[in-house]
Amino acid sequence: MALNIYDSDDKYYVVGSKFDIVQFNQPLVTERRDKYSFPFGDAEIVQIAFSGIYIVYGDMVVKQSRLRIKAFDEPDVVELHFALTGGGIMENYLTNKRLDIKANQHNIIYSPDFDGMAEFDTGGPHKFFEVNFERSRFIDLTSESSILLKNFAENIMNSRSVEISSENLPITLAMHSCINDIMNCHFTGGLKLLFLQSKCLELLALQAQAFEEAAKKTEKPALKSAYDKERIYYAREYLLANANHPPSLTELAKTAGINEFKLKHGFKEVFKNTVFGYLSDYKLMKAKELLADSSKDIKHISDELGYSSVQHFSNAFSKKFGISPGKAR
Repeated sequence: MALNIYDSDDKYYVVGSKFDIVQFNQPLVTERRDKYSFPFGDAEIVQIAFSGIYIVYGDMVVKQSRLRIKAFDEPDVVELHFALTGGGIMENYLTNKRLDIKANQHNIIYSPDFDGMAEFDTGGPHKFFEVNFERSRFIDLTSESSILLKNFAENIMNSRSVEISSENLPITLAMHSCINDIMNCHFTGGLKLLFLQSKCLELLALQAQAFEEAAKKTEKPALKSAYDKERIYYAREYLLANANHPPSLTELAKTAGINEFKLKHGFKEVFKNTVFGYLSDYKLMKAKELLADSSKDIKHISDELGYSSVQHFSNAFSKKFGISPGKAR
């Protein structure tokens, strides 16, 4: 991924590095980690390419809110896009399409070339994660799939710039776990290739399932406005920030500025889980990550995540993953 980004004086800088088609399709894993510092912001980007799949993720701090961006002659890919933190707007002048980017949301996008404008919140960090499938490989993977994916693939075959859905969906905990597994992969050689391939396919399956379920949903929504949905996202962020000492439903609803009924039903509508079911899953996913650090004993992890006892933690972990914390590590 090589982007030409223009500053306020119309001077352009290249962010990222272009993978040629040979690197993109080779069976071995090619990886680059680069840091950039420009007048309009700073970035740290990781790029991984193998077997028709291209992963790119990183952190950005933007100093100039409005940027002109151009990207041409890149490999023809379909992008699984995940906005982890931060938000903004991407407007492509070539297609007259606008993409809203919001924290903890995802979509599947096909846009062969980009020439347009981006607006980002300044100061705060922007973290993103992408898996890009070479176009023909994506079409092969989805050729015998659902009507939704077939229609999406048909647009791609006709070189139409398209998103699988006009609305982004929230990134699920299973997706977060998969992304973390990719970013923290310690395998090398052939094992790394197999691991990354399997995780990229898992992410595609999770996204496809989420968009399928969203397309089939017919029940009357609990959230009537964009403001209500924003309050649910705010409630989630507040809940996770206070995961060790979580607020009650009444306290959380008051903090988010909505009533308790709308919090309970809206949270389940957006995140497919109850408030405290979501919190429990989040803590157990976090525990799974912490267990990889051998310097932390199980009691320390239990205490860090706010469990009342090691036994309570162990029982919850075993019920979720079918294995005890000790055996999991």
